[in-house]
Amino acid sequence: MNHDSSPVICVTGSAKRIGAQIIRHMHSQGYRVIIHYHRSLDEAKKLAEELNAERSDSALLVQGDLNDPSTYSELAAQILSCFKRLDVLIHNASRFYPTKLSECSAADWDALMHSNARAPLFLTQQLVPELRARLGSVISLLDIHSDDRPFKGYVIYNMAKAAHRMMVQSLSLDLAPEIRVNGVAPGANIWPDDDSDQAIDDPKKQRIASNIPLQSIGEPEDIAQAVDYLIRARYVTGHVIKVDGGRSLTLPGDDPA
Repeated sequence: MNHDSSPVICVTGSAKRIGAQIIRHMHSQGYRVIIHYHRSLDEAKKLAEELNAERSDSALLVQGDLNDPSTYSELAAQILSCFKRLDVLIHNASRFYPTKLSECSAADWDALMHSNARAPLFLTQQLVPELRARLGSVISLLDIHSDDRPFKGYVIYNMAKAAHRMMVQSLSLDLAPEIRVNGVAPGANIWPDDDSDQAIDDPKKQRIASNIPLQSIGEPEDIAQAVDYLIRARYVTGHVIKVDGGRSLTLPGDDPA
């Protein structure tokens, strides 16, 4: 029987990119980690193998489609079955693509609202009893554009992230004092994959970086460190930390990065 009593964190959408770095960072801080994925099984397995090689039986996988509301209770049960406890829930999974008003569809609404707003709310709801018992915390990965700086041509995404931000503030009241709820809002942190429909060419990358006061984009570890701080900050709830190199101070509304 495993008698490890170290705390447990689950990060949604954590097989790669920012989510994976949060997993690695918190694992390095002694946490047991639950890696959630939807389709990225190979990446999730590789990450778990990497971490279990460092510390045996410290990383497990759960699979779930956050666009399917019927799976939330099953996913919550999977999460709780991993280590029989949960101390921190991180909402990182997100869909992101443009929707001009003239092109918006019900399918776009479902895809963007479910992953960015509905899933975080109802997955949290399912896990509240365990988080309350552990005096745990919930942290959401948001967007500097969710705070009165919308992307032009991304109307549904903007609405979804704004709803998620309000969820953080609302739940910080509803779940206090046992559970703290906070957010991290990245700026330009990691470029979209070159083969994705959101790929950015080099001149645009340079233009974006030049408009950031710190003159560079961030790294996933910057986000992981902010998450780590919020997990430890016992007297902070209802806040969203911008990790953007000052980008939000110079932000136009038309650069999706």
